[in-house]
This record gives sequence, C-alpha cells and structure tokens, in this order.
Amino acid sequence: MLEIRELKKYFPIKGGIFQRKAINFVKAVDNVSFSVKKGETLALVGESGCGKTTLGRTILRLIEPTSGSIFFNTPPEILKEIDLLKEKIQEKSATREEIERFNELNKNYNIALKDEKELKKLRKEMQIVFQDPLSSLDPRMTIRETLSEPLRIHERLKKEEIERRVLELLQSAGLKEEHMYRYPHEFSGGQRQRICILRAISLKPKFLVLDEPTSALDVSVQAQILNLLKRLQKEFDLTYLFITHDLSVVRFMSTRVAVMYLGKIVEMAPTEELFNHPLHPCTQSLLEAVPIPEPLAKREKHIIEGDVPSPVNPPSGCRFHTRCPYATEACSKEEPPLMEVSPEHLVACPFIDKIKKS
Repeated sequence: MLEIRELKKYFPIKGGIFQRKAINFVKAVDNVSFSVKKGETLALVGESGCGKTTLGRTILRLIEPTSGSIFFNTPPEILKEIDLLKEKIQEKSATREEIERFNELNKNYNIALKDEKELKKLRKEMQIVFQDPLSSLDPRMTIRETLSEPLRIHERLKKEEIERRVLELLQSAGLKEEHMYRYPHEFSGGQRQRICILRAISLKPKFLVLDEPTSALDVSVQAQILNLLKRLQKEFDLTYLFITHDLSVVRFMSTRVAVMYLGKIVEMAPTEELFNHPLHPCTQSLLEAVPIPEPLAKREKHIIEGDVPSPVNPPSGCRFHTRCPYATEACSKEEPPLMEVSPEHLVACPFIDKIKKS
C-alpha cells in the first residue's frame, strides 16, 4: 500500500540580518525507509520529539519533504523497475533512455514530486485523524457542514445524497440525526474524535494516518474509539499508520511496530515478537517504562540515563549510543543499518547476553 524510501524532512534554522539565511537544520526525519502492507496497522512509537508526527504529515504532504520518495498503491513491477533504474544511475551505467524512463516513472508515481492538482486526486485515498479533535474542527461549522464539506469538494453529489451520506456516517459511529445541527463545543471529547474519524472516512479512503487519536481522552472513551477504529478498518478495508506513545494501545491495535528515535527507525517487528523479544536497547527501555498493574511485581530495569540529544546536531554513529548501556567504541563511529536479524547478526550484538536470558 505504501512504500517510503530514504525520506527526509529538515527544518531550517534561519539567521543573519533579515533571518533569511539557513544557518543550520533540525533533522526531524532523517533518511527513513519502510513499507505498510494493505489492510495492516503499522504502529509508530517512540519518545516525544522523535519525529513521529512529522513523518506522518510528511507522508501525506501536509509538510513538504526535503528529499526522498513516497509511493502509494504503486504496482510491484513498477517499484522493481524504479529500483533497477536507480541502481544503474547510481553506478553511472544507465543509458539516456533509462534515465528518461526513471524520471518519467518517478514523476508519475512518487507523491513527493506531485503538484497540488495531482495531490488533490490523492486526498480521497489518504486521510488523517489529528491528536486534538477540538482544534481540528471548525467551531463555526455544524457537524452537518463539517461532514458534508469533503463530499462537496471531491464528489459531485446532489444535496439529498450528501444529507443521506452524512446521516449514514453519524449512525455508523453511534450518533443520531439531531447531532447534525450541533457545533463542536456541544460535544464531549470522545464524540468530537468520532466526528473527526467520520470526516476522515467520508470519502472512503484506503489509507489513514492516526496521529495519537486517543491521547486526549480518558481510558473508558479510549476503548470505545479503538473499538470503533477496528470495526471501521474491517468494514472499509482500511490501512492504518498508528502514531502513539501508549504501548498498551499498540499491542491491542497494531500488526507491526516501528520504533523511532531521533528521526530514525531503529527497530521494526511484528507486534508480539517485538513485545516478547525486543532487540534494540531503545525498544527495551520503552517497554520497561510501561507500568505493571501489580503492586508487588518486580522486574529487571535498565534506566536510560541522560537526555535526548539535539536533532540539530545528532550524535555520530548510532544515535542512541550516548544513552545506551551496551555501547562500544564502534557505536560512536559507524551508524548501524536497519537489517533483517539473523543468528549471525545476533552473535555480534553487544547485548546478546540479555537477549539469551529473555
């Protein structure tokens, strides 16, 4: 469904007399690559400020990417051809025709290169649910106007058809017809988030970015929203990128988990595998921070010392090495690539003893 290749988003820090010159950059998302399969929920977790929300918004082009490729619903044979042509270009063995073919495919399929007119067609397929429902709803618009707006912009429907679709949406989330004529401030937080979800699915998209959709809600309402999201995923055959810091929610919702630290993905695995056998020290520290609902229970904890480094000047080598209890001299010199873990890789792992114990 979604293929991200070497995506970067740098925010300039401007200086000089008129604040026009970029003197440095905040590396919010730095060379991130991953894929999302059709029908799955990929959870994106990490500490606050690691770049999760920026990554989600950059994928949808709500924030312009600095560089990299975003392929949505692209045929596998096209992706393979793009990879082969790119490899030839990097090796400087590509012919003129192959370079032209690569540029043509990139222009047609890479979302990062599309203009506003082409992006508007994709908005129906890719939507987002923001963290704060109150700030993402227009306080001057009734819920009827809020839910009918995307239908008016993207689909040429008669007034009666729009009214029918809006009513169907409300009923699918347990709301009534009378709620159509109310304003956002007249609803509870849970109801507002339901309305935001309904607005996102009103155009029947294929892919949704859920940016911490339950963090502003209490526990009982969180459960209702999560159950609603799971039901809608089955009903509409949706694919989710679920951004959150709540690991208990991750275990309930996700198929796979990607762990982010300081603008990079450091570990990715199926949900149960990651929870039962976390490999990266960053992942281990996140899981150890989850409270146990048993007062007398004890477990081994490895407290991560120090603060998160600045994304303006991230550490060389592995970005986690300044806080890692297993770091060696090599960790500060060479950045470890994200690769498939196999037995031979584990042998060279500095924290192999802990993995064996677990």
